[in-house]
Amino acid sequence: MITVSQAQLIRGSKVLLDEANLTIYPGHKIGLVGANGTGKSSLLALLSGAIGLDKGEVRVPQQWALAQVAQETPALDKPALEYVLDGDHEFRQLESELAAAEAANNGHSIAELHGKLDAIGGYSIRARAGSLLAGLGFKESEQSQPVKSFSGGWRMRLNLAQALLCRSDLLLLDEPTNHLDLDTMYWLENWIKAYQGTLVLISHDRDFIDEIVDEIVHVEHQKLNFYKGNYSAFERIRAERMAQQQVAFERQQKERAHMQSFVDRFRYKASKAKQAQSRLKALERMAELLPSKADSPFYMSFREPDALPNPLVVMEQVSVGYGDTPILSKVHLNLVPGSRIGLLGRNGAGKSTLIKLLSEQLPPQSGVYEPNPGLKIGYFAQHQIEFLSLDDSPLQHLVRLAPLAREQELRDFLGGFGFVGDMALAPVRPFSGGEKARLVLALLVWQRPNLLLLDEPTNHLDLEMRHALTMALQDFSGAMVVVSHDRHLLRLTCSDYYLVDNGQVAAFDGDLEDYHQWLLEANKPVLEDGANGDKASVDKKQQKRLEAELRQKLSPFKKQQAKLEQTQTSLQQKLAALELQLTDLTLYDEANKAKLTQVLNDRNTLGQALEDSEMQWLELQESIDELEMSC
Repeated sequence: MITVSQAQLIRGSKVLLDEANLTIYPGHKIGLVGANGTGKSSLLALLSGAIGLDKGEVRVPQQWALAQVAQETPALDKPALEYVLDGDHEFRQLESELAAAEAANNGHSIAELHGKLDAIGGYSIRARAGSLLAGLGFKESEQSQPVKSFSGGWRMRLNLAQALLCRSDLLLLDEPTNHLDLDTMYWLENWIKAYQGTLVLISHDRDFIDEIVDEIVHVEHQKLNFYKGNYSAFERIRAERMAQQQVAFERQQKERAHMQSFVDRFRYKASKAKQAQSRLKALERMAELLPSKADSPFYMSFREPDALPNPLVVMEQVSVGYGDTPILSKVHLNLVPGSRIGLLGRNGAGKSTLIKLLSEQLPPQSGVYEPNPGLKIGYFAQHQIEFLSLDDSPLQHLVRLAPLAREQELRDFLGGFGFVGDMALAPVRPFSGGEKARLVLALLVWQRPNLLLLDEPTNHLDLEMRHALTMALQDFSGAMVVVSHDRHLLRLTCSDYYLVDNGQVAAFDGDLEDYHQWLLEANKPVLEDGANGDKASVDKKQQKRLEAELRQKLSPFKKQQAKLEQTQTSLQQKLAALELQLTDLTLYDEANKAKLTQVLNDRNTLGQALEDSEMQWLELQESIDELEMSC
C-alpha cells in the first residue's frame, strides 16, 4: 500500500501540505480533488518520485510498476503505433536484446528472450496497442501516420495510449479527458473500470469521477482529507460537515462573546477576580473554530441579450462542407430563443462543422440558410484562446469591448471569473489553459449574445468554474448549441439532443444513457451468418423496433423529468442561499424583523415548490415504470 506520513511540501513561499497523512490500499481507485493551486498535481509528482517532501515520508512499494501520461509529445517521424509501443520500456528492451542475439546467432539467448517476451505478452502487444488507439479514436489508417502529423490534442491521446499500454500496479492520471470527445470518454471510462491496479485520478469531470472512483481525497487547508464514496457522496458529506462547522462556529462565537463580556466586567473586582481569571483561561484554551465557506471563487451570469428575435436561424435542406466536399447534407434545423441543443455523434461525424456553419465560419453549399438580422453570436472554441493578446491584461481585453464602461464595473465583472486584484492587470501570457479559457468566456458573456455556440467549453476548466458555467447556462434566455464531453453540463443545460451521423443531423429520441447504448450498438461489427443468422437478425430487428417504440413513448416523460430536475437544482440553490442568510445573527435583530419574516416566507414557498416538483417527478417515474413493465 501507499502511505504518506506527516508530509510537508513547500513550493516557493507557498505551503501545499503540512503534517498531511494518507493511506491508499492496493487496487483502490482514488479521485483527487481540491481547488486550483492546492497541490493535486504536486501530490502525483510525489507519488511518481519526481519531487520529494520537505518533511515527512512517502512510501510506494518498490516492486510496483508505475504508469502515467507524458505531458510533452515531440514532433517525431515515427508512426503512431510505434510511438505507443515505446511506452512499454521492458518490451522495447527485450526487442532490442532479441535483435542483437539474432544478429549474433546466439540460439540460447534467442530462446530465453522469446520466453521473456511471451511472459509479458509481447506477441500480442501490437494488437493491444492497435486496440487502444482505435478506442481513443484513431482510424486504422491513421495508426501508421507519423506522430508529427497530429495536432496537440491528438498527440495527448497518443501519450494516454502509451500509459494505458504499460503493465502497471499504479496508474496516475491528471485530467485524462481534456482532449477527448464524449464517445472516446465512454470508452476510457470502461477501460479504467476494468483496470486491476491502483488508480489516482485528477479530473474536473464530475460524472467521469463518479463512474470510476470509490474514494475521494480532498486537498484542503494543507491536509489530505479522505472520504469514502464517489464525488457525489463527497459533496453531500462535505456539505453536511460544513453546515455542522458553521453551526459550531456560531455557537462558539456566542460563548466566547459571553465569556469575554464576563471577564471585561469583573476581572478587576476582587469578589469576582477568581471566576474572571478562570474564564479567561478557558477562553485561551478554547480551540479556534473557522467559519465554513464555499470553495468556488467564481460567479457568472449571462447578461440579458439586447434583442431576442424569433426565429434566430432557419435552415432547410442545407448542405455544408469544405471545398466541394459536403460533410453534412439536408440539414433542417430552426433555432428560436430558448432552444437548448446538445450535439451528439462520433468523432469526425461533423459536429464541429455544424458549429462552424452556425458561427458563419463556413458558408452553406446549398439549401436555405437564413440568419435573423438581429442575430448576435457568442462562439466559444478552444482555438479562440490563441487569439488572445498575450501581452495584454484581462482588463485591457475587456476595455476594448467596452471603452466607455467604468473601470470598477469591468473589474467587478472580471472578479466573477476569478480575475481579482493584480490578476486582472497581469499579462495573459503566463496564464494557465484554464485561466485563458475563463477569460475567453468572460469576453463572450460581456457581449450579450442571443445565440451561444459552445464547442467543448469545459476543457481546462476546474470543477468550480464548470459549476458556475452550468448554473449560468440554465438561466440563459437565448438559444444555445453545445458540443461537450461533460455529461453533467449536457444533462443540466440541454433539453434536446441532435445526433450527427452519416452526414445527417436528426433529433435524437433519448437521453445520454440511450446515446451510450447507441454507441455500443453502432460500434459492434456486422456479422453475416446463414439461416440461423438471418433468423437472429430478424429477431434483433424486431427487438430494436420494440426498443425504439419504447424510447419514443418514454421520451416525453423523461424530458419532463429533466426539466423538473433543472427546476429542483435551482430551487435547492435558492433554498441554500436562504439558509445561509438565516445563519446571520443580525437578521434576528428587531430592526430586521420584516426581512426575517420575508426570508422565512420565501423559504416556505420555495420548500413547497421543491416538494411539489419532486412529487411530479415521482409520478412521472411511476408512469415510466408502468410503460417499461408493459413492454
